[in-house]
Amino acid sequence: MQRFVCEQNIVHFERLLQEATDPTVQNTVRGLLASAKRELALLNSAASGADTTPFEQRRRQHGDAGTIRRQFQGEFDASPHPYMLLDPGPGLVIVDINDAYAAATLTGRADIVGRSLFEIFPDNPNDPLADGVSNLYGSLRIVSETGQAHAMAIQRYDIRDPGGVFVERHWQPINSPIHDAAGHLVYLLHHVEDVTAQVAVRA
Repeated sequence: MQRFVCEQNIVHFERLLQEATDPTVQNTVRGLLASAKRELALLNSAASGADTTPFEQRRRQHGDAGTIRRQFQGEFDASPHPYMLLDPGPGLVIVDINDAYAAATLTGRADIVGRSLFEIFPDNPNDPLADGVSNLYGSLRIVSETGQAHAMAIQRYDIRDPGGVFVERHWQPINSPIHDAAGHLVYLLHHVEDVTAQVAVRA
């Protein structure tokens, strides 16, 4: 029911945004639309993750996930580029991050592995137009559904510093699938590069 309400609100707010001519009204509706899209992304993420394969079928398919992971773990850990490994199932649980990702996102492996992606990386509550959660979830769903990598547009997605204060960050994200030998989706690989400095120069 909650998902249905969110979907209806999104349609309603998109229509209102097209019809509105007053800048104040437009800004208000943009905030409502961003909020509805975020809520829908969170609901879908918690219910099914990015992988819509039925749970029992997914559980049977992922028997060799550990073997697959061991094949790339050394390269993953040693890479100077920031990588995060996600379980595509309900909650989009963080399976692992490398040191470069921890440094870029001001996090620590021990603090975030095993927790839900959007619990660790929520939208900045002080930015009513924040769309990092909904855009990232949309990209992960595209990867799951197409089986192909997806490069997102440069995305503002603020992160929390060690004191819990949100700091502005802009990223170039690329999301990729990792399949087993039978072609079943086992992991989602999230790669980001911090482009905040470049965005600031252009502003």
